[in-house]
Order: sequence, then structure tokens, then C-alpha cells
Amino acid sequence: MTNVQAFAWSDLPSLCLNFATLSLISVGGGMAVVPDMHRFLVLESRWLTASQFSDSVALAQVAPGPNILFVALMGWYASSLSLGVWAAPLVATLCLLCMVGPSSVLALYASRWMERHHEVRSVKAFHNGLAPVVVALLFSSAVYVYPSKSMTLHDLALAVLCLTAFVLLLKTRVNLMLLLAAGATAGALGLV
Repeated sequence: MTNVQAFAWSDLPSLCLNFATLSLISVGGGMAVVPDMHRFLVLESRWLTASQFSDSVALAQVAPGPNILFVALMGWYASSLSLGVWAAPLVATLCLLCMVGPSSVLALYASRWMERHHEVRSVKAFHNGLAPVVVALLFSSAVYVYPSKSMTLHDLALAVLCLTAFVLLLKTRVNLMLLLAAGATAGALGLV
């Protein structure tokens, strides 16, 4: 989809409200709500192309620092072409603040509340029930970040490697750094 809509100053409240709302439901981190960001920014508002969206996520994954920085890149992309390069840092900063602010405040108050009530049965059940929700949200994000239509042998090898690492982490006491090193080695050798 190359037909991009121009971003205007009047669109800023809508963009900020969307990121603030996503912030409150981003259980498991910002990657968990990537599908909804894609829906809003690429499909509905058309402020970004699918390529710009994927590039933002990929660049934030390889850059040092927190991967949530892709939200700032999305704000930059959306605003720089239509509002000018001088406005892009402001929009990028606002997007990032709207994405991390509400969830940070909620996490602060929720963790304090859960610490005081950690022995209550319903609090334990809620805490244990979040794990499958996080896994499902992260899996749905992978579908948008890696939009392959056909499964190649390379894709299958990568999936087997990921599944093997996941099972090893769950069932053994293998060091995570060892698994990361093995994955990096497999990638460097061109196996995945």
C-alpha cells in the first residue's frame, strides 16, 4: 500500500490517544500490540506504508536500547513527510511518551497493590493467568512483523530453532545466554 495520507497537526490528538490506549493494554511490552498499531497506522489512518512500519520495528529490534523506540520512529515517519523534519522530533517524542507513560503509571500502582495483596487467591490467579495472554499477544505480533505468505525450508529451520530454544528454557536450567549464542552462531553460519 503506497497511498499514504498526509499527517496534520489536527491528527496529533488521535495519534497520541491511540498510543496511550495501547499503552494500557500492552501486557508483555510494546511488541504485544504491534498488530493494533499496524491496523491503526497503516490500514486505517494510512500515515505509514507497510514497509515503513516493518522498518520501524526492525530497526528498533537491532538498535541498542529498549525496543519500544519503534513507536518514536513511527511518529517520525508519519510526521516528517507532511509536517516537515523540524516537527518530527516533537511528534516522535510525544508518541513515545504516550506509549510508555500510562503503562508506567499503571505498573507502578498495580505492583504496589499486588505486593500488599500477594497472598489473596484471586490476585495469584490473575498473576498466573497473564502468562498465556502475553504469549498469545507476542505470537500475534510475530505474524505482522514477519508477513511471509509461503513457508520455505529456511523458515522451517528457524521455527524449529525457536521452538527448541523455547522448550529448553521451559524444561531445563540451560543459560539463556548460551541459547542466544547458539542462535547467533546458527545465523552467522547461514543455517537459519
